Amino acid sequence: MNTASATPSSSMTYAARRLGFFARAEGWLDERGKGAWIAAMILGFIVFWPVGLALLAYMIWSKRMFNKSCNRSHRHSARHMTQSSGNTAFDAYKAETLRRLEEEQTNFEAFLARLRDAKDKAEFDQFMDDRATDAPKSKDDAENEPV
Repeated sequence: MNTASATPSSSMTYAARRLGFFARAEGWLDERGKGAWIAAMILGFIVFWPVGLALLAYMIWSKRMFNKSCNRSHRHSARHMTQSSGNTAFDAYKAETLRRLEEEQTNFEAFLARLRDAKDKAEFDQFMDDRATDAPKSKDDAENEPV
């Protein structure tokens, strides 16, 4: 085993360590929710306004500003979905229900794909019909025009 890979700070460049800091800061703020992001943005405006502006732009760009639910709640619910409750009957019911819901989601997505394909085909057929009916008219018009 390479000892350089065991100690990430020894092999990482300054830029990689700095990006790691930003990733850790982002994770820390995500764990605390939208309020922490807003507080950091306000502090950024107070300390040095471009920092606050940069945080605001990042929050809007990453959809953190308008997201109704926090990332923390998604991680929390995902963790509980995979944990055992200790009751085997309930765990079997939960597994079967999740499997059924995933199957329904797959079927629904397939239905939507077929629906989009049918709509695209209908629009293309309409375009081809319109083009076919317009082509003879323009050909006749060209023959009747004086040269």
